[in-house]
Amino acid sequence: MVRCLNMHCSASSILYTAKPTMHQQTQSSTTALALAGFIALAVCMGIGRFAFTPLLPMMQQDADLQIAQAGWLASANYFGYLAGALVAGAIPWETRTQLRVGLWLVVITTGLMALGHYWPLWAVWRFIAGVASAIGLVAVSTLCLSRLAALGQPHKAGLMFTGVGFGIALAGLLCMGLSLAHVLSATAWLVMAAVALLGLVCTRWLLAKASFHAAPPASDHAVANSTTSTSEKQSMIRHARLIFCYGCFGFGYILPATFLPAQARLLVSDPSIFGLAWPLFGLAAAASTLIMSRIRRNYSRRAMWVITQLVMALGVLIPALWSSVTAIVIAALCVGGTFMVVTMMGMQEAQIQGGANARQLIAAVTAAFATGQLAGPVVFSLMHDYLGTSLEGALVLGCAILLLSCALLLRPFPALNGASSPIDRSQV
Repeated sequence: MVRCLNMHCSASSILYTAKPTMHQQTQSSTTALALAGFIALAVCMGIGRFAFTPLLPMMQQDADLQIAQAGWLASANYFGYLAGALVAGAIPWETRTQLRVGLWLVVITTGLMALGHYWPLWAVWRFIAGVASAIGLVAVSTLCLSRLAALGQPHKAGLMFTGVGFGIALAGLLCMGLSLAHVLSATAWLVMAAVALLGLVCTRWLLAKASFHAAPPASDHAVANSTTSTSEKQSMIRHARLIFCYGCFGFGYILPATFLPAQARLLVSDPSIFGLAWPLFGLAAAASTLIMSRIRRNYSRRAMWVITQLVMALGVLIPALWSSVTAIVIAALCVGGTFMVVTMMGMQEAQIQGGANARQLIAAVTAAFATGQLAGPVVFSLMHDYLGTSLEGALVLGCAILLLSCALLLRPFPALNGASSPIDRSQV
């Protein structure tokens, strides 16, 4: 009998030790959440938002897409991104529903780009893809950032936001390979749609796995059942400076992102360099978020926002002062290596400061970025046409706007209870 008891205890011990601990469950849940956000952002942003850039040369070659038409397609996506940010903050859908809709719209519109050569219809698909990208970004940021914070793992947001850079690099490498294999652009769009569909399936599986161990925090439920419109308006007014600063980031970022390739073409004659430029830009963005998520533990969000935006401002200014390939490379690294870090810090700040209205505030800062992104090229065109301002002058203006945003970020944001939130290491 003693022997049987010993055997029973031994078997119970084996079963007990095989059972995962609460810490292991939390680690598994947060990793699944971060990976779900990683893949969702790779799909929504890397494909829905940025896949057109590496596909453009292929479409010009085999679909007879003109440069002016390409400009309209890019603008349609920008306008869609702004509309999507406004929609994401207004519609009362649950956050997970918004994410599913955003992902499915990216898959469908990417596949539709392969049908026909009628560019006004392409503009419609690119507009809807822009809407989907913004909805997806807002939904991922709201859902995953709040849960990671509730589980005590906010630093894993660095892994999540790496998805944007990974998606950009993946799209660029796929397009470069397909182009070298002389594949038509329509087929390339279908390949992108298939990759997006695979990402959608993986995202849903990972979110289901994460939800098994972690129920949504109260703030996420509060977002789904949003408060009165009066409190939302008061929240937006209280956070007007945060929204404005993020809009300045969009204005300053888009000028080099739009015009640096044009400057590079004037200095470099080898077209193969441009084939690698976009994947390298994405890899720099991916690496920067991972690195900064480690450094971030010693600094506040706003401190890291200011530091990285100062580096971006330097990258914007250098080509205006120094015309060379080296200057272009430095600028690309400064801008490509910081834009996703600033995005991550801004999204985290909005999620924390928004409280019960986190999704609305995240949507507002995303809309501000989209507005700044649209305003940048328009302001440059108007200054060039009516004031004779050169591209170098526009870059100086972009640098000045980024520096203004940095100065405004130095003053503490209002906390949820109305008190100030100083820059210190205690901020999560």
